[in-house]
Amino acid sequence: MSTRIAFLKGHGTENDFVIVPDPENAIDLSPAAVAALCDRRAGIGGDGLLHVVRSAAHPEARDMAAEAEWFMDYRNGDGSIAEMCGNGTRVFARYLQRAGHVAEGDFGIATRGGVKPMHIAKNGDVTTGMGKARLPEGDVKVTVGDRSWPARNVNMGNPHAVAFVDDLAHAGDLYAPPPFSPAAAYPDGVNVEFVVDRGPRHVAMRVHERGAGETRSCGTGACAVAVATARETASTPPSPGRTRRTPSMCPEERW
Repeated sequence: MSTRIAFLKGHGTENDFVIVPDPENAIDLSPAAVAALCDRRAGIGGDGLLHVVRSAAHPEARDMAAEAEWFMDYRNGDGSIAEMCGNGTRVFARYLQRAGHVAEGDFGIATRGGVKPMHIAKNGDVTTGMGKARLPEGDVKVTVGDRSWPARNVNMGNPHAVAFVDDLAHAGDLYAPPPFSPAAAYPDGVNVEFVVDRGPRHVAMRVHERGAGETRSCGTGACAVAVATARETASTPPSPGRTRRTPSMCPEERW
């Protein structure tokens, strides 16, 4: 890149981001530039990039400016644009606090998935209201190698396909996006979660984040898994001697 820019680095439960403050939306962040910044060997390194812009200064967020002063112009690590990132909103909020733009308490952050209510507690904890999940109709299938699974289509402001598997190793290396069908279900790609039982009120997951690869955590993915688990539990009678799978996180809890 020929332009010098100021940046910070942050993470939410090891889901890490390059943070680029740009209140007046003056920096041209092309997909190639974002991918270069997020490159872990030749750049700064990150699962994604948080472009910090005043809502009034960004054409995609001006209509949300009355509700949220700041817009999280989120980019995936490969430079593509995304609607929303759960951990990203918390890191974004922490940056706003550090920069003196917000204080403890409640405020909103504009995203392409709508305005997300944020709360910074006195003890420093940052939470975000993820909102109600949407469950698009239609069957979805996810494939890795010679194995395929039905997947639950869950939208948390961004798209997810949640597949319940017998072993997390069946997800493979997750270097490449797991194939899914039908293609029309996710025209802009999808985040794919592979989920296994770990006992009463406990599941474990691996996730391939769209545009980033496998990440160490995913806020919207965790909520999508909670929603999918609750739906599967409600629709599947328990087998004799088998404990029902029950989510340990309510779908509308704050992340």
